[in-house]
Amino acid sequence: MMSGNEVVEKQKKYVLQSWSKQRDINPIAVERAEGIYFYDYDGKRYTDMSSQLVNLNLGFGNEDIADAIKVQVDKFCFVGPAYAAESRSALAEMIINLLPDTFGKVFFTNGGADANENAIKIARMYTGRNKIFSRYRSYHGSSFGAGNLTGEPRRYSLEPGIPGFVKFFDPYVYREPIQFASEEEACNYYLAKLREQINYEGPDSVAAIVMETITGSNGIIIPPKGYLPGVRRICDEFGIIMVCDEVMAGWGRTGKMFAFENFDVIPDIVTFAKGVTCGYVQLGGVAVSSKIAAYFDDHLLSCGLTYSGHPLACAAGTACVDFYRKANILENVAVTGKVLGKRLDNMQERFKCVGEVRHIGLFACVELVRDKETKQPMVDYGKDPLGIMGKIIGMLKQRGFMTYSHENMIFVCPPLIITIEQVNEELDKLEEVLEIVDKQYC
Repeated sequence: MMSGNEVVEKQKKYVLQSWSKQRDINPIAVERAEGIYFYDYDGKRYTDMSSQLVNLNLGFGNEDIADAIKVQVDKFCFVGPAYAAESRSALAEMIINLLPDTFGKVFFTNGGADANENAIKIARMYTGRNKIFSRYRSYHGSSFGAGNLTGEPRRYSLEPGIPGFVKFFDPYVYREPIQFASEEEACNYYLAKLREQINYEGPDSVAAIVMETITGSNGIIIPPKGYLPGVRRICDEFGIIMVCDEVMAGWGRTGKMFAFENFDVIPDIVTFAKGVTCGYVQLGGVAVSSKIAAYFDDHLLSCGLTYSGHPLACAAGTACVDFYRKANILENVAVTGKVLGKRLDNMQERFKCVGEVRHIGLFACVELVRDKETKQPMVDYGKDPLGIMGKIIGMLKQRGFMTYSHENMIFVCPPLIITIEQVNEELDKLEEVLEIVDKQYC
């Protein structure tokens, strides 16, 4: 058995940690975890207020998922995707039954990035077109195809990129210099600009419009009323495939099983990962409409992965998806999400540093500013030379409130099993830190 210090030192010596300058990292060594909490080797308790990477929806130590994995281990751990496996077949059926009746089949992947990679390929094969539209504030993964689909700075290391990827702007109303009289007016503006851009690119060349249903790591940007149905109409008009990336927003995070259910719209393709197994074993997938599925009855599906539909992952998935229903998780999100939203709204009114809060279910962020009137962000886009956001996250960490920031935003996305009492206990800590931020930075 290693000590906590030994674990940290070996990780720093031998592991390349993602999205980090390696010299600066100092990870917490986690010894054990249960529910929404994890503990270091000194016994200090931390509260997971970001569900790790917004994937550990059911928290640590879920026995149903662990037991399902053990049962599958005793049968066999792996069989290739060309063979029929009970856990794979069962999970695919469960997922299709959760989606609208227009959906037909699932292609399983290892995670969210390759789900989006394969969604692009499927859309191109199905339509015979090459251009893919996605948004500037999107994050769809960091592999080469998903990274080119991504709009924010994590795509820069992949450039020059792949031809055919076209970016458009999110309906980020808070940061829009135009002052809209209503959500409908904002919606009409953004849809008109999207239509204009499609016309400039040539509608007959556009295979798909790919969107995070709700923009996730780039600010929990919730689309204005009518926006997604409007995109749906544009797709129908021009024969474009509508792809909703539900990797982060899906699996109960918004209070619906899938986020698009909040917006009266049905996409052609849905990509998913994260909450389908809550990270117990990695898994992702691409769910396609029956119409698209039927196309590949007589056309080659040129997609393949060694671990597509890994039996252990699918066993975890069947238990996980079943637990959402059995434990009334959507109902809990509705109740605790209201408490979370009300507390965050009060913070927006109370603190000078809180420019806007955005929340739906247990999917929320706090956008920090230096000046509410000018909306000057706490740090500029893609820049934080003084490490201000790191210091703010550090103050939360000292209080055991564990989350992450991106740009000038703090994310509040706890496991979906959180209680009202736990929500209030943790938000008290956030308020303590925001009081300090007001004094030091505003």
